[in-house]
Amino acid sequence: MTNTRLTIAKPDIIKLFDDLPIKVLKKPDLEKILFENRRFWRITKSTTTEKFIDFLLSKTKLKKVKLEFPYRALISYTWGDASIYELSMSAKRDSYFTHYTAMYIHELTEQIPNTIYVNYEQRRKGHNETRLIQDNIDKAFQRQARVSKNIAFYKDKRICLLNGMHTGKLGVEEIEGFEGERIHVTNVERTLIDITVRPMYSGGIFEVLKAYRLAKENVSINKLVSFLKKLNYVYPYHQAVGFYLERAGVYRDSLVALLLNIDMKYDFYLDHQMKEMTYSKKWRLFFPKGL
Repeated sequence: MTNTRLTIAKPDIIKLFDDLPIKVLKKPDLEKILFENRRFWRITKSTTTEKFIDFLLSKTKLKKVKLEFPYRALISYTWGDASIYELSMSAKRDSYFTHYTAMYIHELTEQIPNTIYVNYEQRRKGHNETRLIQDNIDKAFQRQARVSKNIAFYKDKRICLLNGMHTGKLGVEEIEGFEGERIHVTNVERTLIDITVRPMYSGGIFEVLKAYRLAKENVSINKLVSFLKKLNYVYPYHQAVGFYLERAGVYRDSLVALLLNIDMKYDFYLDHQMKEMTYSKKWRLFFPKGL
């Protein structure tokens, strides 16, 4: 009887799913759809969410996708074939694309990255007044940077989940993706900051420098500086941002000076564990020879 009711309602069920604005759903989404349409479809109460999902998987184009992250597997359901971006963003609620993925979306790289970087923010923490000490900065950047191992594989791509600091989604925008899907991604200004802070998620410092050059026509340096102040990093990343802007060779001196006008109290580093380094007195910054 249950299958008969679902079979009779199948054309209406398919129409509803075809009209949905998204292609990737979670079990609670399917549960809500069944609850809201049960009476209209004349589906009996004995039809559980599990039975409804089993019917959809066997009789419609609904597909089950399992992303095997190290700490837990995440189950999603796609109506037909969803894009890798829509699927990746569904891994965590309120997540958004960042770093190398944001570079690719904004055409700030000529590469096609194999890893999709998805950021979901930590909860807001109490204000922590950290006092920097030069010796501690030196030791921190002599060590290898911590890299997320929260990675799942899907087809020929890796999906890496980053648990970034709380920013209130500063500089995150909703845009249309490559396949017409709605996605959330850091804007150009926030992307340049993020890749400066974490070059290991951005193709390395040479790719970061190239991104600064490619961003020239689409970036507001005033907005970038405003974002830096709002993010209020403990480390003086403004020195690295200013260095990249100057080294890119495409920005006016007056714009670069906006970063020079911020206090520089410490020597800083462009990346972790650099082997052959040289030093910029202007930016109080160590960077690799040959950059």
